[in-house]
Amino acid sequence: MFRSTIALGAAAVLTATFAAATTAQARDQIRIVGSSTVYPFATVVAEKFGKSSKFRTPVVESTGSGGGLKLFCAGIGDGYPDITNASRAIKKSEIERCAKNGIKNITEVKIGYDGIVLANSKKADVVSLSKKQIFLALAKDIPDGKGGFKANNHSNWNEIDRGLPNRKIEVMGPPPTSGTRDAFVELAMEGGCKAFKEITVLKNSDVNKYKAICHSVREDGAFIEAGENDVLIVRKLEANPNAYGIFGFSFLDQNADRVQGSLIDGKSPTFENIASGDYGISRPLFFYVKNDHVPMVPGIREYLAAFTNDNAWGEDGYLTDKGLIPMPSAERKKYLSDAKNLTTNLTM
Repeated sequence: MFRSTIALGAAAVLTATFAAATTAQARDQIRIVGSSTVYPFATVVAEKFGKSSKFRTPVVESTGSGGGLKLFCAGIGDGYPDITNASRAIKKSEIERCAKNGIKNITEVKIGYDGIVLANSKKADVVSLSKKQIFLALAKDIPDGKGGFKANNHSNWNEIDRGLPNRKIEVMGPPPTSGTRDAFVELAMEGGCKAFKEITVLKNSDVNKYKAICHSVREDGAFIEAGENDVLIVRKLEANPNAYGIFGFSFLDQNADRVQGSLIDGKSPTFENIASGDYGISRPLFFYVKNDHVPMVPGIREYLAAFTNDNAWGEDGYLTDKGLIPMPSAERKKYLSDAKNLTTNLTM
């Protein structure tokens, strides 16, 4: 979500930019799109790769996970990206869209883990929230106490729990095209949903209604879509200490002098808590490789090798300085092998 240079609405512009490359002359520069959460990791690898190899520095664009996969799955050839970053796993519908456009040979590479934080200005107090309280603050509809549901009428945090601040609920977060939004809804919102018996019953009787209740974010101003630019969110949090913002741990880590993360179910969003699984809102990060582009664009294999080197994504790798939570060694070994062999590891 941070350093976003392109919004989903500009996806067509980026596609046109790629398409401007003539088919008579193949590209000699890797094109990467996708998640703004993965963007800083991919950027630092690309910069080091460009300086240390014979290949040109890859172009990395931040479009959001959904926007990147839309571009990635649009086709094969010079006019389309070679790699897309994602802060969530690719969806079945996206695999199907790729296949319809002739893209069937895709390698999925998990690069590590990240936590999603609910942060506020360091000028304010740190708040401790449960997933249930997050759901009651941000869900579009909540239980009415009579077996049904009602529109969320909580305007202040202390209306949810007297121990919470007597402040207006204002949370800035990513748009629906963001992998961070998808993960937050699934892990935090749905996690809070499960605290209500009347909602968990729906999972077996009416799964569509269950998802609608658990995944729908309110649209009355309490939740504010702030785009794919986390830098802007931090500025707004500094200007308004009563507000909160949703973004990845890595961005919190890089701005620790300005913002702080809330405790979730009693656990703070630290490197150690995310790595151990104690922090309850964490997710894997990925990139996807269009294998048919490997013979067309020089340097893709070498870029993959640079990214999956322990000097980069390992426990003491330089990406940990950017906030990446490394995978256990067995997982790194598995995805290193997939990247090296360009394993087609997705199923419809």
